[in-house]
Formats: sequence, structure tokens, C-alpha cells
Amino acid sequence: MSESEFELVEGSGNVFRDLGDSDADLKQAKAVVAARIIRVLDDRGLSVRKAAALTRFAAADFSRIRNADLGRFTLDRLIKMLAALDSNLRVTVHVDARPDSQATAAI
Repeated sequence: MSESEFELVEGSGNVFRDLGDSDADLKQAKAVVAARIIRVLDDRGLSVRKAAALTRFAAADFSRIRNADLGRFTLDRLIKMLAALDSNLRVTVHVDARPDSQATAAI
């Protein structure tokens, strides 16, 4: 395949929105918080069992997060899990209008 056979399309910054998901903003927010949880686990060298012992959340929950299986989680639960791992947590929600005049939220 040559490069001329590809069309480069710039995304919106939210893959869920680009794929037409009706819950795109919520799924994006959950993915961002889950990624931060994984980063904290990795930075602190925590296994899912050690994270469970420290936070009193189930090890299976941390395994699901590591596997990007976020369907069972609410955004507030993910934030509580992150807060249990990182006491210096500060979550900021920024709401801004998209260029196409639809509201969006980013964490």
C-alpha cells in the first residue's frame, strides 16, 4: 500500500464521539480517570491485590480497570478509587462549547 491510498482525518480528541457513541463524553471522562488510576498503580509499583488492600476496593475492580473494562463503573466510583490511591487528588471539570455549538466536558 502506498501513502496515497490513505486519507488523514483529524479526530475530535474523543474517540468515542468520533465513532458516534451517544455517551461519548461520559466514556471519555471514565477513560481519562481510569488511565490516571493505572498510572498511579504503575508509578507506585502496586499490584491489583496491593491496591485492593490499600483502598478496600476489590482487586477485581483494579483488574477490570487495567483491562479497560469500564462498563460496570460509574464516574464517581472511579474518582473515589483514584482518591483512595492518591490523597493529593484534585479533579477539575472544564465545560466548554465545541466549535459546532454542542457542549462538552473534559476532565
